Amino acid sequence: MRLKSEILVAALVRRANSDGAFAAVVKRGADEAGAIFVKVARLNGTADLYGPAPQTSFDQDDSGVRLFERVMSDAPEFEVEERLKRERAFDSDLWIVEIEDRAGRHFLDLAAG
Repeated sequence: MRLKSEILVAALVRRANSDGAFAAVVKRGADEAGAIFVKVARLNGTADLYGPAPQTSFDQDDSGVRLFERVMSDAPEFEVEERLKRERAFDSDLWIVEIEDRAGRHFLDLAAG
C-alpha cells in the first residue's frame, strides 16, 4: 500500500525542519495520491527541483515506495518556478514543498540512476 501524499509531505517537512533546514508546503495537492514536487532553494539564487520518479525506476519489490528524481539541478530559481508553473497547469492536484537549505539537502529517497 502506498503512503498518502499528505502523510509523506508532513513527514518531509518535519524532517527537514528538525535537521536545521526550513521547509514549507507551497501548494497543497490531493491528500491521497497527488504528485509531489520538492524545490530546494540554496539561498544563493539557485535551486534544485525533484519530482516523482518514472515507473521504470521501480522494482517489483518497491510497492508502496515513493521515489524521486532530480528534475533540475543548480538552476536559477526563476527557471525552477517557471517549471513548477507548467507542472501546476498540467496537474492541479500536485503538491509543492519548498526547502531552504544552503547545503542543498533534499531529505528524499531518490531513484538510482
